[in-house]
Amino acid sequence: MKIRDIIALAQRAMKSNRLRANLTVSIIAIGITALIGIVTVIEVLKTSIHNNFSGMGSNTFTIASESMMGGGKRQGKRRQRISVQNNRISLQEAEHFNRQYTYPAIVSVSVLTSGTSTLKHGEEKTNPNVMVMGVDENYLKLSETDMSVGRNFNQEEVSSGENICLLGHVLAEKLFKDISSADGNTVMINDQRYRVVGVCAEKGSSMVNRTDNTVFITLQNARQRYNLEQRSAVISVAVNDIKRIDLAMDEAEGVMRAVKRLSIQHESNFSINKNDEIANTLISNLKFVTLAASLIGFITLLGAAIGLMNIMLVAVAERTREIGLSKAIGADAATIRKQFLLEAIFISVKGGVIGIIIGILIGNILSIFFKSGFVVPWSWILLGISICVFVGIAAGIYPAIRAARLNPINALRYE
Repeated sequence: MKIRDIIALAQRAMKSNRLRANLTVSIIAIGITALIGIVTVIEVLKTSIHNNFSGMGSNTFTIASESMMGGGKRQGKRRQRISVQNNRISLQEAEHFNRQYTYPAIVSVSVLTSGTSTLKHGEEKTNPNVMVMGVDENYLKLSETDMSVGRNFNQEEVSSGENICLLGHVLAEKLFKDISSADGNTVMINDQRYRVVGVCAEKGSSMVNRTDNTVFITLQNARQRYNLEQRSAVISVAVNDIKRIDLAMDEAEGVMRAVKRLSIQHESNFSINKNDEIANTLISNLKFVTLAASLIGFITLLGAAIGLMNIMLVAVAERTREIGLSKAIGADAATIRKQFLLEAIFISVKGGVIGIIIGILIGNILSIFFKSGFVVPWSWILLGISICVFVGIAAGIYPAIRAARLNPINALRYE
């Protein structure tokens, strides 16, 4: 009996037991959808993280409080852990570091002042989810953010503290019909009036980049308008020679320890990370989600395997006379085993293919939002198909052996 004949028999058997077969296919599809869907989402997030941090440049590193970086830090000399309730980097400490750090590099200081602000221009008003960041004149350069309209802050404006701002691209589109008209116009940030001097180029949304929904003000203005006592500043450093970035990081750690007045026996209570290290840290945190997805998929597929085995056992009982007739006209035990085993594999793989297609489509909905491109996790697709084949073999082997052992005479007498 040829493979295509066995597949035809499998399809006929599925049609005669449509409810049971489709239910099993659906259970397998749900398990594979959960697995492939979550894995696809994780791959989209990984791509988005890499795209965002690679855009900041491989010659850039960041100094931030331990709490902001998830407790990660540079590996160095082991010192006694300093006990402090607040290990933040104050704006004064960040600015002091900027003055003291003499290594050939560009330094930028920024601080998140609010994540729940509202902007208004005329009758147009944003949702209360706008980020307000205090930045210096180097921030946009280090974050590789271009200008669509207007210009960046200059050093005098950063020091003066006047009410001027830069708008993210989405905010400008929301408040102004034509973003070119934003330059020189005014907006209300909460209850304060600011003059717009520029609009940032569109960068797209991601879990680590909300530039399009951010309004930038100067550091001095942030100090005047917001309470920054509990806010931690972030220092970004771009070295001129990428080959000496480790030396630059060592010097930065020494300067920062002096700024924070840490004695030699105490550990640094701040983190220094290259951009690729930050990306790898975020990505490593996603492995727990992958583990959860695998567990969900395994439990679902285990239930599907039990259901598939029951279907095949019922099929053996219902097709006893058919099996006897096949043996009577010359089919041997191996052919009968192959027939029922391939039927089980066919049902399992059919559910797996449906689940893979649905999982990829669901997972890539996020890629549309992040604009990261269509993601196809080929390795997980191959794993999913392999799992389905294994489930089919595991569920079909016992019913296939049972069918092959039937006595043809007794089978033909079966009612």
